[in-house]
Amino acid sequence: MTSTVLYDAGPLIAADRNDRRFWAEHRARLELGIVPVVAAPVVAQVSRTSRQAQLRRLLRGCEVVALDEGLAHRAGALLGKARVTDVTDAVVVALAATRGPADIVTTDPDDIRRLIAAGRVSARVVAT
Repeated sequence: MTSTVLYDAGPLIAADRNDRRFWAEHRARLELGIVPVVAAPVVAQVSRTSRQAQLRRLLRGCEVVALDEGLAHRAGALLGKARVTDVTDAVVVALAATRGPADIVTTDPDDIRRLIAAGRVSARVVAT
């Protein structure tokens, strides 16, 4: 496991559904001193109501990173290179590129792998 772990939308949805396996994996990361990183657009993709208590609980144990102009341009370039359209996936991979070697925890491994390859990003897909 690398020192940087990024969550895509799938893990946030699993947390919100109180998936025991995901929560055990998340807890293990925290115990190892690994604070997972979540891009703010990923939060926007899954946040629907203020009553999503499990989602908010998860995010308290994560670093939520804003989408700034530089990250947005990097994500856009990745979309063009990989010929995919999911902006949040591209933001996650662009963020991984800025954080060095990273694990990306996702339920959408195919598009994430395409983006990693297109951008030659040092990241590993952890499919859930």
